[in-house]
Amino acid sequence: MIEREAYDHRNFVKKAINWALRQIGKRNAVLHPHAVKTAENILAQQNKKANWVALDALRELNGNVVLSKLSR
Repeated sequence: MIEREAYDHRNFVKKAINWALRQIGKRNAVLHPHAVKTAENILAQQNKKANWVALDALRELNGNVVLSKLSR
């Protein structure tokens, strides 16, 4: 559902999708790789509207804070 809705042009929908993807990826070490893969799938479609969702999520999910939290 996240991949499908990432292309929505409405600002609040994009923000909600981005927030959901980031929160899922930060939840635990099992879900993190799935969230990263979903963001990479969105980015691979090369849609300008969806790129923001994917890049912002990847920036946080691959950040030191999230990675160190998940490694504990």
